Amino acid sequence: MLFGMTALRVAGGGACFAAATLCSLACHAQDFPSRPIRLIVPQAPGGGTDILGRNVAQKLGELLRQPAIVENRTGAGSLVGSEYVAKAPADGYTLLVGGIFNIVMNKALIKNISYDPLRDFVPLGFTSAYPFVLLARSDLPVSNLAELVKYAKDRPGRLTYGSAGIGTLQHVWGTILFRSLGMDALHVPFKGAAAAHQEMMAGRLDLLFDNMSASKQYVQSGRLKGLVVSSAGRSGHLPEVPAINETGLAKFEGESWFGLFAPAATPAPVVEILRKALTGIVADPEFTARIERDGGRVLAIPPREQHRFMQEEIERWTKLVAQYGVTVD
Repeated sequence: MLFGMTALRVAGGGACFAAATLCSLACHAQDFPSRPIRLIVPQAPGGGTDILGRNVAQKLGELLRQPAIVENRTGAGSLVGSEYVAKAPADGYTLLVGGIFNIVMNKALIKNISYDPLRDFVPLGFTSAYPFVLLARSDLPVSNLAELVKYAKDRPGRLTYGSAGIGTLQHVWGTILFRSLGMDALHVPFKGAAAAHQEMMAGRLDLLFDNMSASKQYVQSGRLKGLVVSSAGRSGHLPEVPAINETGLAKFEGESWFGLFAPAATPAPVVEILRKALTGIVADPEFTARIERDGGRVLAIPPREQHRFMQEEIERWTKLVAQYGVTVD
């Protein structure tokens, strides 16, 4: 009998504790947000990630009726800002503007990474995805991918391809693509994609595999050539440029995607509030039109599938990075 009464007291105490915890979370959610929210962009101001972060911040502030402020925390590629959010208080007030560059590629490239994307972050939702375009300088004597491969193989090690820096998508995807095509080209890292574009237009850089949002203007104006795109099919912005898989020369499909993330221990009610806000943002016609105008598409993934999407992307690109020997050393 004494045992039964003790068990009853413990069970009752556990129930009270659970009820108190639920009440605490519910009250926290009712009060959230009660002060400004910070969106940490782990890259420099003015780039595509920064611009997207500011667009999301504006809409988030309108929906939650609290200011959403973008804070750029740069350093070590995107490691400094990403690690900062991973270790931030899990209260919903410090969020990460992330994407394939810091959620997937950092994990695939860096052996002793200071954060684990799957363990340390909870996805609040994904916003957009953009294909890449393989650009060639306007006077390079090739007009399609087959001609480029032949031209490169006749001149091993002489063609150059640029990037926004070692470990960036331009570097990683460019290396994977060229090696899968059997091309021997020299990687030339810059401090940003804009500098690489300028070098191409000056005729001093041969190739660049870059985001559609940054690339399409140069192809449309004729200042650079667009040889292929990395999406599953052709883009409406560059309908004359074939998809890589369409050429039959290589299998390559990828999009640069973006999303919003919170520290993993963020209370579920707060996560739900932020997820609903982000769902509202990607459904906003003005936001959608802006994404599509830049050459991307809205990336709507249900919450139950978001973690699996991250895991599958990490596994896929980690395998390709290892297969083609891409390093950041």
